[in-house]
Amino acid sequence: MKDLRKKIIKRTKRIVVKVGSVVVASGKAGSSDIFSRLAADIDEIRRTGRDVVIVSSGAIALGMEKLGLKGRPAAIPERQAVAAVGQGSLMSRYEAAFSKRGMRVAQVLLTHDDLGSRKRFLNARNTLSTLLRFGIVPVVNENDTVAVEEIKFGDNDELSALTTNLMEADLLVILSDIDGLYDRDPKKEPGVARKIPLVEDVDSLRLDTFTGSTNRFGTGGIISKIEAARKAAHFGAATVIANGNTPGILAGILGGDDHGTLFLPKEDRLTSKKHWIAFSTRPSGRLFVDEGAKEAVIKRGKSLLPSGIKDVDGAFDAGEVVHCVDIKGMEFARGVSNYSSVEIARIKGLKTKEVETTLGYKVYDEVIHRDNLVVL
Repeated sequence: MKDLRKKIIKRTKRIVVKVGSVVVASGKAGSSDIFSRLAADIDEIRRTGRDVVIVSSGAIALGMEKLGLKGRPAAIPERQAVAAVGQGSLMSRYEAAFSKRGMRVAQVLLTHDDLGSRKRFLNARNTLSTLLRFGIVPVVNENDTVAVEEIKFGDNDELSALTTNLMEADLLVILSDIDGLYDRDPKKEPGVARKIPLVEDVDSLRLDTFTGSTNRFGTGGIISKIEAARKAAHFGAATVIANGNTPGILAGILGGDDHGTLFLPKEDRLTSKKHWIAFSTRPSGRLFVDEGAKEAVIKRGKSLLPSGIKDVDGAFDAGEVVHCVDIKGMEFARGVSNYSSVEIARIKGLKTKEVETTLGYKVYDEVIHRDNLVVL
């Protein structure tokens, strides 16, 4: 196990570290402030020549602390206001701790809309890459002050997984108040629950067998962390879920120590663009596909042609991501459509040579080209 960890760590060049609200809100762990400990660990990691990007929760938690609130606000406007109060405190603590070690930090606020748009996705990547080139540690957070339900990530576990793809990182470390993945809830059954040190295939996990409530500061539980590990695995990145209140945790993980739970990456990794199609975007519509076309896409790696489409649902433009579903409405793939919903409604069921006659033009032979299609 330790040799496997060391092998993965040895090839790691870029790391995304997700710091959970419960870690940030813990204030002090032992005699060392959490932000100072993070700064010390990341300083040590950077001295090995590795890049580090932080995805940090905590704005709402610190805002709650400043406002004296006992529970997380339920209404979005209230959460936005509390986040606005706490965001400055969060960054000032990072700034103070990291500057003591000669490191500079930069705040990067994102919404799901930013990563759902391919153009804005690439702009965000360029900005973060430039910060790293300048020797600055980016601190990424969801833009809670403007995010509404339609564009929220849901929790920063998902944001950390998408950032792993965004930055083409090799390793995702999720720091929370748990020591890793357990076969049952360790808080409810502390003497019975056993830690799972290694997950070889995250897709084989049955999520309904894992439980674990969220804390009063955050929105994510163990299931959201498993989902983040799954997304990272499909990009070809390993994930470690570990306890952020353990002194020297990051340095220990990068040293190959047996901290937390290690999720292995998938060997048949998706390209960054296909990962974006599968996980970063929110599809705009559905294409109902017949069984023959479905089989051609899944088993023979073919593109989706107009002849295989039975119906179209939703309004979307060319260039947007859509669900590919079978006749019963079950999704089996998603991809970037070469035609709008209006155009597809006119050419569905037609042979490729009939498209130009019907529309008066033909942009592509395929409705979705294989290069822009991901089988789920």
